[in-house]
Amino acid sequence: MSQFIISLHCGPDAHDALQCMNRFVQAALKKNHTIKCIFLYQDAVLHANQYIQLSSDELQVSSIWENLSNQGIDLKLCVTAAEKRGINVKNTGVFSVAGLAEFAMETSQVDRWVQFK
Repeated sequence: MSQFIISLHCGPDAHDALQCMNRFVQAALKKNHTIKCIFLYQDAVLHANQYIQLSSDELQVSSIWENLSNQGIDLKLCVTAAEKRGINVKNTGVFSVAGLAEFAMETSQVDRWVQFK
């Protein structure tokens, strides 16, 4: 089985990309592949904003991330991109903070890197 690393590059308003990424992850896990981590980069770090208020009829983005975290997938966000966008890196919920160097090291240790933009 293959080991994947996923990167997401678009913000919480890009529901299609998030849902596509989630479907890919679930299908990969179902086929016994491993997801080493999901790395949030560029506007995707806004998913870690603990102050986003969504109405009940919108896609509940936080529940997707909680489910992925409960499945044992490491959820990481780029510290530089987060700070640049005003995200409090000490309060990121289910996400941990990482740098691009760490992401590059992890990418070199997997079979495939899949990007969602």
